[in-house]
Amino acid sequence: MPCNSTIMVYPPLWHRLYSVWYRHVRVYTRHLISNGFPPFLEPLIFLGGIGLGMVRYVTSMDGMPYLQFLGTGLPLTAAMYTSAFECSYGTWVRMEYEHVYDGMLAAPLTAGNLMIGEILFAGTKGAFFSFAVITVVGLFHVIPFPVSYLAVSVGFLTGVMFACLSLFVTSFVKNMNHFNFYMTGLLSPMFFFSGVVFPIQNLPKALWPVAEVFPLTHAVRLARAIALTRYSVNLLWDLLYIVVFCLIVGFFAVRRLRRKLIN
Repeated sequence: MPCNSTIMVYPPLWHRLYSVWYRHVRVYTRHLISNGFPPFLEPLIFLGGIGLGMVRYVTSMDGMPYLQFLGTGLPLTAAMYTSAFECSYGTWVRMEYEHVYDGMLAAPLTAGNLMIGEILFAGTKGAFFSFAVITVVGLFHVIPFPVSYLAVSVGFLTGVMFACLSLFVTSFVKNMNHFNFYMTGLLSPMFFFSGVVFPIQNLPKALWPVAEVFPLTHAVRLARAIALTRYSVNLLWDLLYIVVFCLIVGFFAVRRLRRKLIN
């Protein structure tokens, strides 16, 4: 008897993940000037404002010029914000308004493939934004150049880390306005209390464990050590934290969003 059942044949996993990543890259580069120019302009404005104002009062921080201290942290905050926006507002719009995922799931892709592809694309954007900031501050001799480009790898890890966190948050959100709590209540404190604008040792000792819980703290410490070639065994703890954070939070984020997409 003839069999009318259709068996879905899936391409290799790497090809499925690449197809999701490539789709997002094509959409992003469609407006390359408007999307790619601001990452180079924003650090220039920020450093200009700090250089003209605050540096007159704060000349050094943690044994280095303050602009250098700040310049080694800014690439990671750029990676944090861009990946957080991509996998919160961006994912929500693609899922709830544009229904992009409905069409993609009609292809030989699983919901898990979609979310992992999202994470990889957000990591790529994190690396690109880190590259842009490092380029600008490096050209002004704020940080060692070009050795600081090695910190772009940490920008990728930071993008992946905050993509996992943002997707996890997205899995709970019922209204897009709820992301305001995430951006203001979690990301903004990380910017100030993760060693970007001042060392966490300047915080009250009671807040040191809180700062160590923040994922951005470990990314900033790792990138700053790479940019300034200040390596130590303790950096392995920061790397381990980032890897474990991505695996655990990413697992639950993909799991929850898989159910949401299928339902």
